Amino acid sequence: MNLKRREFLLLSTVGTISAGFAGCATAIKVRNSNSVQVTKPVVPENKVLYQFVSVADTGTGDNGQYAVAKAMTNYHTQNPYDLVVLAGDNIYTNGEIEKINAVFERPYAELLKKGVKFQAALGNHDIRTANGDLQLKYAAFNYGGRYYTYNRGPVQFFVLDTNGNADFQTQLSWLDTELSKSKAPWKIVYGHHPIYASGVYGSNPAFIKAFTPIFTKHNVQLYINGHEHHYERTIPINGTTYLICGGGAGTRPVGKNEWTAYSAEKLSFAAYKVYADKIEVSGIGTDNQIFDKGIIPIKTA
Repeated sequence: MNLKRREFLLLSTVGTISAGFAGCATAIKVRNSNSVQVTKPVVPENKVLYQFVSVADTGTGDNGQYAVAKAMTNYHTQNPYDLVVLAGDNIYTNGEIEKINAVFERPYAELLKKGVKFQAALGNHDIRTANGDLQLKYAAFNYGGRYYTYNRGPVQFFVLDTNGNADFQTQLSWLDTELSKSKAPWKIVYGHHPIYASGVYGSNPAFIKAFTPIFTKHNVQLYINGHEHHYERTIPINGTTYLICGGGAGTRPVGKNEWTAYSAEKLSFAAYKVYADKIEVSGIGTDNQIFDKGIIPIKTA
């Protein structure tokens, strides 16, 4: 009798503890008198999991680049980030590595001092000298090759070489394989050239045919690029949003298409806040003001 009473008291106590924790992030569930299961905390939907920015067509060393770099530094003060996606044309005009101090180290000195990491892609101007080989060896650009992948928080990034002399057959096979292996909830691809664009060069039918089926197959939520010297964000196209951030030093005119969510001829960069279920993207100008804000869902219907 006494033994049964002790068992009853134990079960009652565990049940009371479980009820007390029901509204907390960690819940305790009782399977039987000898087994207790603890579930993992649920991440609040409004919690920012990771932040980064992107910019492209930067490497002029002129006033436009410095103005955008200053705005990026100002944004970092209020929204600390540790990654800049650098989407090509990092050294104008011919990818001369001897210009690196003037077109990279000085403009971004404050961010580099803060430990912000730049992860670069090769642009068409970057390969004009030695096919970009010297730039690939420059440590602060953090290249993992002509195309490569890396992880930050809940995001896996896939960096492409979109230049005309790239080995696309091998690269497309690599991209398909690496995306299929990825366990990251967020998959972001970037390269220098546009796939969908409303600027001087416009959309690239060959890239639409080659890349977008792979993006759709593996639920790539975002593609980032430069080459067009403007800002443009599309609506999700077959599940993927396309973001152009080529106003890193100079601008050119831009129009609109039926899939354009927002476009602007602005010196600017893009900032991203990654949540569990969405990415909030902002276009930010040299006046430090947000001129565009959009939401990228983790999945589209």
